[in-house]
Amino acid sequence: MRILVTGGAGFIASHITAAYIKLGHKVVVVDSMHHGFKQNINPKAKFYQADIRDLTAIRKIMQTEKPEIINHHAAIAEVVKSVTDPIPTLEVNVQGTVNLLLTGMEIKIKKFIFASTGGAIYGDPGKYPISERVNPEPLSPYGLSKLLGEKCIEYYARVGKFNYTIFRYPNVYGPRQDPHGEAGVVAIFSEKIRQNVNPTIYGDGSKTRDYTYVADIVQANVIGLKKGDHLTVNLGLGKEISDQMVYDTISANFKHAPTAKYKAVRTGEALRSCLNARKARAILNWKPKYNFKEGIKEYLKITSPSFPLLIGEGCLERKSRDRVR
Repeated sequence: MRILVTGGAGFIASHITAAYIKLGHKVVVVDSMHHGFKQNINPKAKFYQADIRDLTAIRKIMQTEKPEIINHHAAIAEVVKSVTDPIPTLEVNVQGTVNLLLTGMEIKIKKFIFASTGGAIYGDPGKYPISERVNPEPLSPYGLSKLLGEKCIEYYARVGKFNYTIFRYPNVYGPRQDPHGEAGVVAIFSEKIRQNVNPTIYGDGSKTRDYTYVADIVQANVIGLKKGDHLTVNLGLGKEISDQMVYDTISANFKHAPTAKYKAVRTGEALRSCLNARKARAILNWKPKYNFKEGIKEYLKITSPSFPLLIGEGCLERKSRDRVR
């Protein structure tokens, strides 16, 4: 199949691109490179540097490549910044999504796969794990932008008569996650520990999220090529992992680790999040292979093979490290 992947120079979508190519699909990557990295662009994919807010550019790419499926991961995923400066988030995450839907409808795409958020879309409903039956009440413009994106997809899929699968993601972690942004606490904590810098925990450490290793998210996106039509579904382990547990789990794998420091919880962040993914298991037969501790060990083996870890050194060849950095 011909598949267009947005955000393919970024963290999650670059792994999805590699999986699609491995399966024999023809993949086109579109990325503005505002948050992407050249080393993440798969050499077997055709690459366009373009901003999804630019309707003319996106229309030209669509007309040239004529993808059958769009996998849309390009987004501004910064909860705190979206509170203080919401316009860029709304423009990229809503206007950009509409541009893809409009131009995709023009070339008669078969399916639209969308990376939404389970961590920011529901708010704090008070009952966990959260199922898809809970009415979304976002606490930030970022969560709102993803909800609006979902509604736009549902509308244009109905009008344009194409299928869609919407994945509401948990906190995803793994190789290629940027340790210098707002999101990505696993990458941030790991990088700080490597640098012997005290990581910052916002709150008293009790704030929780649902964490899933990137390989399991990739598998869902592979399944979504053939299953899950007109489906909105949570992904996740269904377990609350506190910020303190994240730090403790990561630091336990290092021979030496600095202590964490604590600051006030940031505006727009939910205090708890944990997703019920039974629907994904029932309809898509999706089941995560990694629990949190296993995922952390796998992540550290790949990203820190030369760093003094308790889990062992030299588990991967040097070329493997270069491939995922």
